[in-house]
Amino acid sequence: MQLSHTPAAISISFDDPTLVSSAGLVPTMRLADAAGLSALAQHRMTVPGDKGANAGAKITSLIAGMVAGADSIDDMDLLRHGGMNRLFSRIYAPSTLGSFLRAFTFGHVRQLDAVASRFLINLADQAPTLVPDPATTSGYVFVDVDDTIIEVHGHQKQGAGFGYSGIRGLNALLATVTTRESAPVIVAQRLRRGACGSPRGAGRLIADAITTTRRLPAMAGQKILMRADSAFYSRSSIHAARTAGADVSVTARMTRNIRQAITTIPDTSWETIEYTDALFDEDTQAWISSAEVAEIPFVAFASKPEADQVPGRLVVRRIPELNKKDVDQPGLFDLHRFHAVFTTADPDILDTVAADKTHRQHAIIEQVNADLKNSALAHMPSGKFTANAAWLVCAVMAFNLTRAAGVIAGTSLARATTATIRRRIVIVAARVARRSRRLVLHLPEGWKWEAQWRKLFTHGHSPPVAVPA
Repeated sequence: MQLSHTPAAISISFDDPTLVSSAGLVPTMRLADAAGLSALAQHRMTVPGDKGANAGAKITSLIAGMVAGADSIDDMDLLRHGGMNRLFSRIYAPSTLGSFLRAFTFGHVRQLDAVASRFLINLADQAPTLVPDPATTSGYVFVDVDDTIIEVHGHQKQGAGFGYSGIRGLNALLATVTTRESAPVIVAQRLRRGACGSPRGAGRLIADAITTTRRLPAMAGQKILMRADSAFYSRSSIHAARTAGADVSVTARMTRNIRQAITTIPDTSWETIEYTDALFDEDTQAWISSAEVAEIPFVAFASKPEADQVPGRLVVRRIPELNKKDVDQPGLFDLHRFHAVFTTADPDILDTVAADKTHRQHAIIEQVNADLKNSALAHMPSGKFTANAAWLVCAVMAFNLTRAAGVIAGTSLARATTATIRRRIVIVAARVARRSRRLVLHLPEGWKWEAQWRKLFTHGHSPPVAVPA
């Protein structure tokens, strides 16, 4: 690919007030308006003083900027160029939005959490396949919980610290919901100090996540499985999920009682599974693999009072120990590495092999972490902790809104990352004109994703009137 003309033959002019670079914000923010974003924020937020005035419009501006690619407060200026003011009203300056966020207290962040959960429920109404109807799924709906460190710089970042990762940052705790047919959306979030442990406050977040999941349009009465890694193998996390009516699948730490339980598994109980480098034998209809699974009944927290004990199953996967110290002289017997998962899942829905495979799919939440860090959470924009906590909630709403827009636009974007959806149907150059008292958007000719953009634009509305060229 090369320029068809030399730079000297190309004239440059920045004097067209009708150009916009994010025409895809029009249908995306119309979807947000249909889901009641501005009205919810205006009704729920009580930030005091002049800085908290028009909360609905300010929250909407923040999310619109994030959808368009902003990852800092200064980047919100990308909404204030060319003909953007012809398409949108009440576009606030970055300084105004920054002052608004810095006026937040923890109570206001919790109000914004309430807005985020209700906004997601309304988005699921607008896009039913965002979290599909249980009739089209089989088995469980999955709520995944994980935390991630967002690296920060500068001495004014309140709450920043060195946590388990050794990186100075802030700790974001997230819960996502997904089905076998849909990509994850975020149902709960919480920003914490960087030095806090993973399970801190997880019980409350898990309860909130399951409550929001049950309120989604298609989730009433659906079985829910909460999946998490070993950091969340604690009474508070597991009891929160069980009290909310969900089953659990949590990686168990290799404590003494877990190791003792594994030694009681009979040798005849191990079953070969599909795993890394596995081959399927067509003659025997079985996997040829070095990985095997087995399970035994197990009671979690058996040393605690009876009210704290949780009966379930211990699903164990073993693979040969590859880090043998003495390669010249083989041992008398094979050594294995074990990975144990405590689960209360119904064995009629998830047998031993399915329970192990289903738990490994918990890693899908890492894609959400990476997606957020590649978009609005690339930076924590403020030196004030509560402002950053509010920024996280806005980033989550922008993620869910972008996911809903991709689902509506078509199957090719239903599982795409935020960056892909933004590149294809949001960051679209257009020229704004008026004809017969009607706004006309002149979009690029021969644009590959015209059908997806048009489908999103006409969602819930009559098709636009064709305008002769």
